[in-house]
Amino acid sequence: MVEYLKRAVRTAQTDQNDVAPAVQALLAEIAQSGEAAAIAMAQRFDHWKGETIVSRTALDYAIDQVSEQTKADIQFAHANILRFAQAQRDTIVDTEVEILPGLLAGQRQIPVGAAGCYVPGGRYAHIASAMMTITTAKAAGVKHITACSPPSGPDGIPPAILYAMDLCGADTILNMGGVQAVAAMAKGLFGLPRVDILVGPGNQYVAEAKRILFGEVGIDMVAGPTDSLVLADAGADPAIVAADLVGQAEHGPNSPVWLVTDDRALADDVIARVPALIATLPDMNAANAAAAWNDYAEVILCADREEMAHTSDTIAPEHLTVQCDDLDWWLDRLTTYGSLFLGEETTVAFGDKAAGPNHVLPTSGAARYTGGLSVGKFMKTVTWQRATRDATRSVAEATARISRIEGMEGHARTADIRLAKYFPDEVFNLGS
Repeated sequence: MVEYLKRAVRTAQTDQNDVAPAVQALLAEIAQSGEAAAIAMAQRFDHWKGETIVSRTALDYAIDQVSEQTKADIQFAHANILRFAQAQRDTIVDTEVEILPGLLAGQRQIPVGAAGCYVPGGRYAHIASAMMTITTAKAAGVKHITACSPPSGPDGIPPAILYAMDLCGADTILNMGGVQAVAAMAKGLFGLPRVDILVGPGNQYVAEAKRILFGEVGIDMVAGPTDSLVLADAGADPAIVAADLVGQAEHGPNSPVWLVTDDRALADDVIARVPALIATLPDMNAANAAAAWNDYAEVILCADREEMAHTSDTIAPEHLTVQCDDLDWWLDRLTTYGSLFLGEETTVAFGDKAAGPNHVLPTSGAARYTGGLSVGKFMKTVTWQRATRDATRSVAEATARISRIEGMEGHARTADIRLAKYFPDEVFNLGS
């Protein structure tokens, strides 16, 4: 039985804050007044009175402000993300099979026509989120990509984010965030095509807007606070384990982190190291990490590696790091996570920024039933079928009889009429 050496005093469940009424009201206002309402909300919430659609002139000016080193780093990360996304796309193929002699069926993989990529603002400049969403949509073959992000200060979206958006292939960029940006993309405001899918992380208002609009448009997922779990055995380096936990805790004051181990000495060492590491962070980062560690973090002691794996699968973390011996065993055994980081040589921050696999991942236990953002999220798998007249014989007979058992006479007659036309001299048992 597991032992909690440190237990969370708050969780996503205890923190539930129903923002649905406020988001519903904002969406209703935009539905009624359209662009005027969205612009008014941008002024009200972000104090933005500049251009809504970023012009090429403004974009070029912003790009000129980005240092060559930053451009090179963004280009490096973009190349890795694109390479991985293209590899994913190569696995998503059209298929054709002959089910019966003369009965062909298949599937096609078709990208959506338009996608909306939300890039968060606020505490941090989320350059990587721009790359992860736009690049992946581009690799899928999406024809039009709208990107948006909240304006920051009098100049709008930070230059490095604009550079990343442009490099990765955004067709249109909106100086807009929040519910109004999500609605603008979903409704096709400002002369934009209505998007078929909305993707990207955001605050609780953005997440709720996506949830409400789901059905009218597709979404990647409803995201909560980011979370991270480290599996570590006696051979793990406690300094690295502690640094990885703190690095993820700085995301926000409600970002859970877990350490799951079978070694008490390691657990005690990590617990002792974390406060000092947090204290060395810049003020805002330290405040976020301290709140997350004090209120949401857990340290769990297990009997053996099987109990560790079971505990991790039960939590279903967004990010899962393994700093244990026999990495192949863990890769084969673990089943429930958003993204997996094997060995101390890699870390969640690599995946967050530059390694290649996507960082838009399921949170709050959603890894039990879904993976993260991928090329497949921007693709529709559609099916088709074709048959010779001889091939319809057995299918039509079975269809007619099953339809009549179900009470669907109209369905049955669509089979009857074909049998009568194609095989006029034959008598069939078509049910009654």
